[in-house]
Amino acid sequence: MAAGGEGLMRRWIRGFGLLYLCIRGPRLYRVYRVNGRAAIGRGRPMQEGDAESSWESFYQPKALEKHTDSILAWVSVLWTISYYSSPLAAFYMYRKGFMTVSRLIPLTQYGLTLMFLLAGIACLRGFGRWSNPQYIQFISILQRTKMDECPENKKMLSNFNFDFRSWPVDFRWDETSSKDHQKLGLPGGVPLLKAEPRTRGAADSFFQRVQKLPCQITSYVVAHSFGRRMLYPGSVYLLQKALMPMLLQGQARLVEEYNGKRAKLLACDGNEIDTMFVDRRGSSDRSGSKLVICCEGNAGFYEVGCVATPLEAGYSVLGWNHPGFAGSTGVPFPQNEANAMDAVVQYAVYRLGFKLQDIIVYAWSIGGFTATWASMSYPDLSAIILDASFDDLVPLALKVMPESWRGLVTRTVRKYLNLNNAEQLCRYQGPILLIRRTKDEIITTTNPEDIASNRGNDLLLSLLQHRLSFTL
Repeated sequence: MAAGGEGLMRRWIRGFGLLYLCIRGPRLYRVYRVNGRAAIGRGRPMQEGDAESSWESFYQPKALEKHTDSILAWVSVLWTISYYSSPLAAFYMYRKGFMTVSRLIPLTQYGLTLMFLLAGIACLRGFGRWSNPQYIQFISILQRTKMDECPENKKMLSNFNFDFRSWPVDFRWDETSSKDHQKLGLPGGVPLLKAEPRTRGAADSFFQRVQKLPCQITSYVVAHSFGRRMLYPGSVYLLQKALMPMLLQGQARLVEEYNGKRAKLLACDGNEIDTMFVDRRGSSDRSGSKLVICCEGNAGFYEVGCVATPLEAGYSVLGWNHPGFAGSTGVPFPQNEANAMDAVVQYAVYRLGFKLQDIIVYAWSIGGFTATWASMSYPDLSAIILDASFDDLVPLALKVMPESWRGLVTRTVRKYLNLNNAEQLCRYQGPILLIRRTKDEIITTTNPEDIASNRGNDLLLSLLQHRLSFTL
């Protein structure tokens, strides 16, 4: 009887442990197909009642999980909207007299009640997951992988697509000894090109610095509020939420049709970078021995971005998402972008086993910044391809902002959003291919029909002037 009681107690403890993991666990989106079958179970074939092998129905949540997940998703969207509208809401509440202790106490009570309700909904979602064998199997594999990140566990975990925040780190920026990582570990991360330091005599006095302080504060607020989001709209949560079905389908295509391998890289600034690698080195096509690293545009994701072009050409491909895009964390400021690109290149060389001479960087639009930074920092790269890119951000920013803001826009871009593609590209002496679109409404400063105003022309001119003057 004692042994039976102990066994029953162990089962109860294990059951409550699984329930806790289901409550705290990440959202599971789908189970990938392996050889035409969904990869549920440890290699067992699909049985009756399993999810159909369709991109839209790999993981079928039970009704309780499905409905509670929908409620929490809507709350997340509403919270994001309220975050952006909070300044207006605070101003309205102040005008209506709600910013008093007698008015704020009931509001606080309502907020706490709502939090308890959401906690209850999250628990109900956990119960729904607990009753689903597919989710139990997934959370067991995830927990086993966290405790032992052996290749076998990671391979089983890669059969699932789930919230990337719970994905274990596959590569760290400091795993290699190729660079002086103590230098890279300094605040700011990898080096960027900076403006020439001012001479001592030209330095601002204390009173001049005080006079400029309001302008500097304004530039900071502009860059960190709507400026960064205008430059990288793909980092906006609501846009990502709308594109989620398309991104999930794109990931499924890369994994199932091209045997893509997803990985999480940790950059030197602590940001986690979402990547997808398609290996073609074992194919009969000689192009497979070359790796193409793809840098997406300001609203592009590797799931549906420019990785399709080198894939169709037979190359090995490594796609990655900007910081703040999809599974990548952080915000896409230039320094964070360069830090992410550095981690991607190191991952390609020291984990995937490619030589720099066998790596091509292919960039679309604003991805030209990270591509030109890589070419400047890794001069042995095989080649750089810039499609619909530009020389400098300032003329394009001035185009979309009021003329009266010229000084503020120039100062903000130079200080916080300085995408100086031409300056970086001129530091690279290898092969370069520039692709200019004849009707590009983004990087023209007048109208799409005016090819002469395309900033791709200025990028080419800067490169030719540098190389010709260097030769002479």
